[in-house]
Amino acid sequence: MAPSFDNQSPLFDFVVKDGNGVKGMVDSGLSEVPDQYIQPPHERISKLDSNPHVLTPIDLSQLDGPNHDQVVEALVKASETLGFFQVVNHGVPVELLERVKDAAHQFFNQPPEKKAVYLKGVSPSPFVKYGTSFVPEKEKALEWKDYVSMVYTSDEEAIKYWPEKCKEPVLEFLKTSTKMVGRILEVLLGKLGVTLDDSMADTYTGARMLNMNFYPTCPNPELTVGVGRHSDMGTLTVLLQDGIGGLYVKVEDDCDTGSKGEWIEIPPIPSALVINIGDTLQILSNGKYKSAEHRVRTTSTQSRVSIPIFVTPRQTDKIGPLPQVVEKDGVAHYREFLFGEYMNNFFGKAHEGKKSLDFAQKTAP
Repeated sequence: MAPSFDNQSPLFDFVVKDGNGVKGMVDSGLSEVPDQYIQPPHERISKLDSNPHVLTPIDLSQLDGPNHDQVVEALVKASETLGFFQVVNHGVPVELLERVKDAAHQFFNQPPEKKAVYLKGVSPSPFVKYGTSFVPEKEKALEWKDYVSMVYTSDEEAIKYWPEKCKEPVLEFLKTSTKMVGRILEVLLGKLGVTLDDSMADTYTGARMLNMNFYPTCPNPELTVGVGRHSDMGTLTVLLQDGIGGLYVKVEDDCDTGSKGEWIEIPPIPSALVINIGDTLQILSNGKYKSAEHRVRTTSTQSRVSIPIFVTPRQTDKIGPLPQVVEKDGVAHYREFLFGEYMNNFFGKAHEGKKSLDFAQKTAP
């Protein structure tokens, strides 16, 4: 029988509070998934119940060329339906992407005490945090994932405080992806009749956080999840996958790419980056663009890494449907609020699909 634990148990202390993480648990010789990681049947991910969905990558180098309109149409259609797309010729060197993935493995393969120095409460910076699962204290079943998150404030802060094993390549990845993010947002807002000026770009992409996620091998992947069902809270997410796969996206009921509520796997494409729409962009577009509900499966064969960059407003920025879009639609589907309020709501609960968007809904008069 696999050991069970709650947040007062020795195993919870070992994994969560002491910073050993899921990797430390697996390295100790675990042969079965502990009860606390066993997901209820409706949350489990069966490879048999989902279809691999090869998204034809969108070539961003074609923007402003003869095929500009077709590329714009591909970006817009993907954002209106699935909320996910893959891009190539994105301006981030492929060699750098490989270095970032290697750096993630190097960080997580360190002894636990080297990673635990970045635990919340002891980390040398409030902008660097090492942890496990999502919000372990509030989850009924924990996620099979360790992570380190790094909030970008300045190059100087990053060089001083980000982990030595990874700071150089991940900082370069974050900075070299900035132009691509701005271009994609410019295209998507332009299709809504909104011109992205510097002030607007600063508001909606003013904060960036990079995570390195580590999914150790799992003895019973059919019982667990790497990440539970959720959408991202920000404007856009840039995701670097490794070659192992395990990312699943839910097709919305009104999407013409699949049946109702179907989960599809997004297989990795070499040198491509995955882009997904976040809740903020769904709100700004008044619902025209769809934030993508997604989740991650574990594997019994290899440990997997993924490196997302979350591009968001700052906590003090106000967000709501863009006035130009509301004027065209005749009604605002979401209310206006400070992004910091949305963040607090998002991180205050366990993952539960797109429930986080309920916070933004307009209340009846």
